Amino acid sequence: MNTIIINKEPVELFKILKFEGIVGSGGEAKMVISEGMVKVNGDIETQKRKKIVSGDTIEFMDEQFKVTLG
Repeated sequence: MNTIIINKEPVELFKILKFEGIVGSGGEAKMVISEGMVKVNGDIETQKRKKIVSGDTIEFMDEQFKVTLG
């Protein structure tokens, strides 16, 4: 499992996907979320602006990311 370190809480889901380079752009991040391709804490998440906090896990394309506050 990969670790994503955030410096403030909460952070919107699409921004994490974009700024961590998990997807190529903010538009792509919003698309994959709206199409149900992203899971947060094991559940499919379709809210692009879902608030992510330390302790959450994000899954995309068979990769898991643990979010921690750094």
